[in-house]
Amino acid sequence: QVQLVESGGGLVQAGGSLRLSCEASGRTFSSRAMGWFRRAPGKERAIVAAITWSAGPTYYADSVKGRFTIPRDNAKNTVSLQMNSLRPEDTAVYYCAAARSIRLRIESGEYDYWGQGTQVTVSS
Repeated sequence: QVQLVESGGGLVQAGGSLRLSCEASGRTFSSRAMGWFRRAPGKERAIVAAITWSAGPTYYADSVKGRFTIPRDNAKNTVSLQMNSLRPEDTAVYYCAAARSIRLRIESGEYDYWGQGTQVTVSS
């Protein structure tokens, strides 16, 4: 069992930065790949970034490459999403998720556990 709690969302102007944090409880956190997803108004939930269990290979959606990073710290049971150069189209509810696998996963169906979500709003 893994419980995930996100924090760090809020309102920011275009061009600004936010850092989302996801704190996990449960003994299997360090053996799972982790991901951040988002659901924008009127759209389906979509992958933003993912990272393997060992903080090795990462994946980024094309729309966030070069702007977002996904660091994780297994010693602290945390995974973050550093978001820079934010755009109005980044406005969404962001979700942290834990995968069933240690390997990189980008499909939501590959994720077992989800946080409650945190709202990010980027004003123009």
